[in-house]
Amino acid sequence: TLRNAAIKIARSLNIIGECNVQFALNPKSTTGQTGTTGITGIDSPRGTRDTFDTRDTPSIDYYVIEVNARLSRSSALASKATGYPLAYVAAKLALGKNLTEIKNKVTEATQSCFEPSLDYIVVKIPRWDIEKFKGADEKIGSSMKSVGEVMGIGRTFEEAYQKAIRMLDLDFEGATDKVMLRNGKSIINELNEPTPKRMFAVSEALREKLSIKKIYKLTGIDPWFLYRIKNIVDEERNLTDLYSSNEVRSSRPAKQGSNNTNILTRDHLLKLKQLGFSDRKIGEALRTSGLEIRKLRKKYAILPSVFLIDTLAGEFEAKTNYLYLTYNGSHHDVMPLKKTGVIVLGSGPYRIGSSVEFDWTSVNTALNLKTHNKKSIIINCNPETVSTDYDISDRLYFEELTFERIADIYEFENPEGIIVSVGGQTPNNRAKSLKAHGFNVLGTDPENIDRAEDRSKFGKLLDKLNISQPAWEKVSSLKQAIIFCSRVSYPVLIRPSFVLSGTLMRICHNIDDLTRIIKETAIVSKDYPL
Repeated sequence: TLRNAAIKIARSLNIIGECNVQFALNPKSTTGQTGTTGITGIDSPRGTRDTFDTRDTPSIDYYVIEVNARLSRSSALASKATGYPLAYVAAKLALGKNLTEIKNKVTEATQSCFEPSLDYIVVKIPRWDIEKFKGADEKIGSSMKSVGEVMGIGRTFEEAYQKAIRMLDLDFEGATDKVMLRNGKSIINELNEPTPKRMFAVSEALREKLSIKKIYKLTGIDPWFLYRIKNIVDEERNLTDLYSSNEVRSSRPAKQGSNNTNILTRDHLLKLKQLGFSDRKIGEALRTSGLEIRKLRKKYAILPSVFLIDTLAGEFEAKTNYLYLTYNGSHHDVMPLKKTGVIVLGSGPYRIGSSVEFDWTSVNTALNLKTHNKKSIIINCNPETVSTDYDISDRLYFEELTFERIADIYEFENPEGIIVSVGGQTPNNRAKSLKAHGFNVLGTDPENIDRAEDRSKFGKLLDKLNISQPAWEKVSSLKQAIIFCSRVSYPVLIRPSFVLSGTLMRICHNIDDLTRIIKETAIVSKDYPL
């Protein structure tokens, strides 16, 4: 219905190239109204109703908000999601070309006069950095509050959804992460009011056995999606029950970090991976590490397949270099580049303090590799970037920037090495673990990256070089923080570990400020000292 309405509008306006139509759709429509559609826009008086023939779709209740006779921000997402180069085709049409004359750049054999056909699922999730603004309202609506976005690709909704959550680079492992509720808010409040935490509130509600019908009533989220999320919650519950029952049989609790992977069968582990669970998330449920799960995967020969995004669901042979990984497959669409290739890590989603500048460096690195007779392999997950245009690099993996996914791609491609220094803080944070597992990190040695990033090591270096630095302390508890601040006096600047551009950095003028900020933000722990 919406497609037909959009085509009628575009043809009536004699659009050449691209346009986008914005709709307001009533998801609960059962009115069966026919014959008219309300249209409000920049050229229409408020409340004006124009007549369209909608008799072929009597059950949809919608309004057209506006039409933009141009490319938009959504065009990039649509192009990356489908593999159809909208801007390229629109430019050719503006020059007078016909769709039948424009070669499909993906297949290199067919023309561009087709609608993309997808054999995969794409999930887009915005990234919000609202917590950077003290006192800002977390409620989200039609106004623009997000600072970036990611796009997860998989063969099932569950797989793509959980990948996209990890792509946000907010230390989430998946849909079932337990995110702290806002002060004074219940799970019902979090469901009823849309905020960045709502997707985790849905999982928590399902964990607490709220019905799909109740959650749908509170959120308006289509039950189809709720049932898919329930699949994830149920499977995690099965995994934790398996661990608990094994503990009972063994009559003693397993230690954190011990190898409890022997209770996982190959079929069970494969099912978890097909639903998008990360190695680390599975390890958490079994009180072991993600690396132990990785070892088990390799033992069982459970490895992700490398698939092409070809826009035509495999109907025609494609020559694209646009790739993603999935556990819902049993073959690879491409062969590894091996030592002719070099991996370049992108910057992930835009956020406050990290934007297009890191994409510029990633793209220029990829382009300059060609002058050294090397093939560039970009890994990134941000549809707003140039680096995720598949014609920029020799290969594009639209994938997570987690250690697990980078390692999967490295082991498949077996390249000459990997460049981590041009994509900002996220790739830099992966350097130490990549080297520890035998991957060739090009450029600055990860040991020296760690010496620069680790405050204790860097402080010792400055002392050795006789270079001045302010009094500082690395603390892992509120008590330690209070003792240090009492010694050096206020005001003090506090900053969490491994962050970019001052995320959650605060100035404390007294002990009350210090106590309140640390308790409210929960930013200090043994693993993440302050």
